[in-house]
Amino acid sequence: MKKITLAVLTFMVVFSGSIFAQGKYGKDSAECIKYLSYYKEYFKQKAYDEALPNWRQAYKLCPPQANQTMLIDGTTLMRQLIAKNASNPTYRAALIDTLMAIHDARATAWPRNAVTALNNKGQDISNYVKNDPQKLYDTFEQILAANQSQTKASLFLFDMQSAIDLYGKGVLDAEQVINCYQRNLSLLDGAKPANPGEAEQIQKVRTDLESLFIGSKVASCEDLIRLFTPRFEASPNDLNLVQNIVKMMTISEDCQNNELYLKAATSMYKLDPSHNSAYFLYRLNAVRNNVDTALNFIDEAIEYDASDDKTDATYAYEAATFCIKNGRLAKANAYARKALELDSSIAGKCYMIIGQVWGSTSCGGNEINVASRYWVAVDNLQKAKNADPSLTEEANRLIGAYSRYYPQTAEAFMYDLTDGQSYTVNCNGMTAVTTVRTQK
Repeated sequence: MKKITLAVLTFMVVFSGSIFAQGKYGKDSAECIKYLSYYKEYFKQKAYDEALPNWRQAYKLCPPQANQTMLIDGTTLMRQLIAKNASNPTYRAALIDTLMAIHDARATAWPRNAVTALNNKGQDISNYVKNDPQKLYDTFEQILAANQSQTKASLFLFDMQSAIDLYGKGVLDAEQVINCYQRNLSLLDGAKPANPGEAEQIQKVRTDLESLFIGSKVASCEDLIRLFTPRFEASPNDLNLVQNIVKMMTISEDCQNNELYLKAATSMYKLDPSHNSAYFLYRLNAVRNNVDTALNFIDEAIEYDASDDKTDATYAYEAATFCIKNGRLAKANAYARKALELDSSIAGKCYMIIGQVWGSTSCGGNEINVASRYWVAVDNLQKAKNADPSLTEEANRLIGAYSRYYPQTAEAFMYDLTDGQSYTVNCNGMTAVTTVRTQK
């Protein structure tokens, strides 16, 4: 290793003292500059043991604003010492405190680099402090308060874990942990990644944060309802609030079947309408058998220009099946026709629904009027299996069932009808043109 002579160091100190302003280096500027020079030459050679006592003198004599590199190098030296003293917990703890103090000094003295200094502080404390959730939580909260959305993504996760640990010890209550979770998600949402790698990391932390919160089971559904009901009642038009309520209750187990959730989701849609939120409200009302309300929302979802034809076709097809289950056969027919117009790739499924609608509806009038619905049903079932061969078995089963209700040839003759003749069916608000068929 290259040795540093006293003469060389003396020259460096004198030279440095002649070019730098004295005030920057504190009351004893010559001594400050001397020890800065001493430690730096050793540090450059990675002679950390030799650099350390000189660095300590520099850190003692020099104001923090004298030299930012002194502070950055100090963190390296402290990490070296912490690693060497793993078996001495008392000394190790003091070294960790010194490391934290150096980060704070840099953040205060060099405000342009404060974000980096505090993020580094958070990373260091997460590496070196274990089994002290209060110290971790206090430190992370200080960093988040200062750095906001510029906080390093992983620190949001560490902060959440320390809050959950304190909840387990009875130090924090469920509301405080919930607020911590919501705040962290909000700050993550406001982060501006510098590159795709950072964006990917933020998204991963977001996912891990949600998993951590769900797995902690800190907040029961009852807790969420108790916490958020008065907030919602006080500010039902606060978009951030209602989004948080929906988000929190969505990720909590069995917490969607309650009035607060439905009200918050409805308010969210009114404040920030979109085809996605309209469809979401359709689903919420559908499971509650609020049929008319559900169909109003699915209609709104379909009407949005932002949704493409395939999405609208999916919405319409789902509405058609919902209507069949709830006895709204004419509307089921209309939705299936709409889906067919929008996306031919699901033609088979659409024709299948239309066939089932006609086979299930009731037509008044004479024998021919009553039986004519089955002609239309079979027409559409034939189209279904032609469009989608995977539906053949089910279509043939229904065709066999419906064709048994065709009129007898004599019955058709009484109404001046013969096989193959065109016939227009009007039934239950639906109209279709078909051909006459009789039982053979």
